[in-house]
Amino acid sequence: MLQSVDVGERSLEAYRGVAPDAILAELRRVAAELRGMRVLHLNATPYGGGVSELLRSLVPLLNDLGLVADWKVIHGNNAFFEVTKTMHNGLQGAARELSEEEQTIYLVNAEQNAAQLEEEYDFVFIHDPQPAALPTLHGKGEAQWIWRCHIDTSEPNPQVWEVLRPFLAAYDAAIFTMASFVPPDLPVARVEIIPPAIDPLSPKNFPLSKRLAAQVLDWIGISLDRPLITQVARFDPWKDPLGLIAAYRLVREAVPNLQLALVGSMALDDPEGWEVYQKIKLESKGDPSIHLFTNLTGVGNIEVNAFQRLSDVVVQKSIREGFGLVVSEALWKGTPVVAGRVGGIPLQMSDGVGGILVEGVEECAQAILRLLEDPAGADELAQRGKERVWKQFLLPRLLLNQLSLMRELAAGRPSVRRGSWEPRRDPVCGMMVAEASPPSSATFGDRSYFFCSEACRARFLAEPEHYLGESGHGH
Repeated sequence: MLQSVDVGERSLEAYRGVAPDAILAELRRVAAELRGMRVLHLNATPYGGGVSELLRSLVPLLNDLGLVADWKVIHGNNAFFEVTKTMHNGLQGAARELSEEEQTIYLVNAEQNAAQLEEEYDFVFIHDPQPAALPTLHGKGEAQWIWRCHIDTSEPNPQVWEVLRPFLAAYDAAIFTMASFVPPDLPVARVEIIPPAIDPLSPKNFPLSKRLAAQVLDWIGISLDRPLITQVARFDPWKDPLGLIAAYRLVREAVPNLQLALVGSMALDDPEGWEVYQKIKLESKGDPSIHLFTNLTGVGNIEVNAFQRLSDVVVQKSIREGFGLVVSEALWKGTPVVAGRVGGIPLQMSDGVGGILVEGVEECAQAILRLLEDPAGADELAQRGKERVWKQFLLPRLLLNQLSLMRELAAGRPSVRRGSWEPRRDPVCGMMVAEASPPSSATFGDRSYFFCSEACRARFLAEPEHYLGESGHGH
């Protein structure tokens, strides 16, 4: 039997006054139609990284709403996770291909895990490539299978994609973070665009007084009498930690007492993390103002919360990114962000809110220095970013997206009634647009469309047929 992950109890009512009321009300209406449905979320690790963080919050809320939800993780040894990390990188465009031996390791592990999936479910959500082969090898049964891809697969390594692609044909739907991430030859008929979100009530994001946050950072050796910039990210080449160190050194020419904190998590399914960690240690050797922390050295969610609240600037210098939820985490705490203009980051910082988008080391350094030298302007940017996170990037909105998809997939089943409610959804980014906050809108043909930002509206008006075609991206 696959390993179950224990989760606590959560109540949707706890989000009253935290998330928009309109989204909470819509969420309850949709959930009522799915009461009693059995749901499985399956991924590769119970800790480390955004997927496991989301599932720890999302699964108990599904249960609170009347569904019967489980979270399980697949089994795998280090050789398997080495293979899936290569696959993960290849799907994001890395040149390294999978050898015949590595393909065999992946298939053998998938067969073993498929044999251990014993329970029956109405919906099975499979996260990322590690367990993607399960519906083919296990058999679909009566369940609706959904592949949730959290990475940018817009330009995958062709050989790696051909290894994974045949397994995806078994799915009833696929979810991507952005429409631009969908590969052109995806063998899944139904595609949904659902950006992820943060849980404002998790230990990483819940309210933390400045005094307590300062005590937490002081305990681990951070001086708040000096300027501090922080990057919270896996130790991954795509997060470009070495590029950030180079940018930090440029900024120190103008701000000589600047500190840099690199805070990363080591995940069970990411053996490459240790290699990157060692490279960072070597690069930062001899500089006591560079602080390196991991979840294995006692820095967890509360410490991350404190770093994101009390840093002068949070940086996410990604050169390739699925979404980068740490951007929304920092903005939710009112901290300005400098981030790479890649993946889902521009969606979070759309319309010039939250901070500064950059490309390259020099732009990164200039943006950090600009925010450090203008704290009032930086605070204004951050507060506008927090407002955007409140509207679009909190957990109830994500849950509403998922339940709406489940309701539509189950529409043909006698136990689920097809309701008349149709959510207003941005046809560009896929996010729900709450009626409580008047959105941007545009008319095309005889229909009105609603948008989460002026940037999405402009993209739609420039190419409406692209978003309303038969690709599944339009609604």
